Amino acid sequence: MSTAANKGKIVLAYSGGLDTSIILKWFIEEGYEVIAYIADVGQDDDYELAREKALKLGAAKVYVEDLKLEFVRDYIFTAVKSQAIYEGRYLLGTSVARPIIAKRQIEIAAKEGAQFVSHGATGKGNDQVRFELSYYALNPEIQVLAPWKMDNFLSAFEGRQDMLDYADKHDIPVSATRKKPYSEDDNMLHISHEAGVLEDPNHAADEDVYSRTNGANNSPDSADIITIDFKAGVPVRVTNGEKVVEGAVELFEYLNELGTLHGIGRLDMVENRFVGIKSRGVYETPGGEILYKAHRDLEGLTMDREVMKIRDQMSLKVAELIYNGFWFSPEFELLSVFMDKAQEHNTGSVQLSLLKGVAYPMARKSPCSLYDADQSSMDIEGGYDQKDADGFIKINAVRLKNNTALRG
Repeated sequence: MSTAANKGKIVLAYSGGLDTSIILKWFIEEGYEVIAYIADVGQDDDYELAREKALKLGAAKVYVEDLKLEFVRDYIFTAVKSQAIYEGRYLLGTSVARPIIAKRQIEIAAKEGAQFVSHGATGKGNDQVRFELSYYALNPEIQVLAPWKMDNFLSAFEGRQDMLDYADKHDIPVSATRKKPYSEDDNMLHISHEAGVLEDPNHAADEDVYSRTNGANNSPDSADIITIDFKAGVPVRVTNGEKVVEGAVELFEYLNELGTLHGIGRLDMVENRFVGIKSRGVYETPGGEILYKAHRDLEGLTMDREVMKIRDQMSLKVAELIYNGFWFSPEFELLSVFMDKAQEHNTGSVQLSLLKGVAYPMARKSPCSLYDADQSSMDIEGGYDQKDADGFIKINAVRLKNNTALRG
């Protein structure tokens, strides 16, 4: 390794795990000054231990940034308001966290006068795209050093064993990493489990893979009945009996607690990465699953039919943009304004039953409700003349009759 004079200053997105610890040490040996940046987005980490580890490895400075409030308020709730679900299943737990991490990283780079930013994402995954598109969108002049795409790094580390050997040489603790048969990413919205033994899509994940949700056998036999209040599509309160929880972070943490208890939010799927590779992921999104279900249910009461059709089409696009790393794009900004407009009247409350892996909406009310009990009633005319349906049906049947006649 080179020990040349300082080549510049790097702000490295640092987790304290094997990859970023090795990257930190390797950059220092290559002659860079490294500032380690740890983003607290609600993952279950020992931040002080990670800070000490980074300094021990030679980091010039360590930032530990608490981003939980901004993450929930401006990123998780934005995704929920948009009903953004990738490929009809994935609640975008990793994807939603990357732009806020990159945003603060660019801010620190500006503060420290750093020419470079770096991350530990590999060259085959989505995260490299999400990080780097965000970097360039926020600072077009920034330079990105991505080790997994640098020839001298790749030649030094041809595989996992090379990394473990390097860790041993430099006294980098990796005991937890050696024990894990898969890779994980954790934040307030979810935890993901990928790679290792899970790379075989026909290998059923063992129960011990799951760390954020109880299995059916370990969850309660009685339901929690909760009510979630929304204002313009944003959750503002959770009520469970006598317990009332408000505040973005507190509310979401409580939903996570309930979802974990009742085993809600598990997902095992094969998805299509932006880079063209299929990958298998096992996800746990307990609070997110509850929130998405409640939010969607309330829209049935408050949202106009044609607005919902258009919004649902745009939801697919929003999910794609988030998944692919285009949070800071002009099209995402445009769609965010659209989603806010669509949520203007989505105010009210939803009651849900939480039991054995299922968040089941069972009642809802809203001051903005479009539901008319008299119109819907089988027993009351309610301003709707049933005979009008005759002409409505005949008009819609014209093209069907013509099509049948044409085909003989």
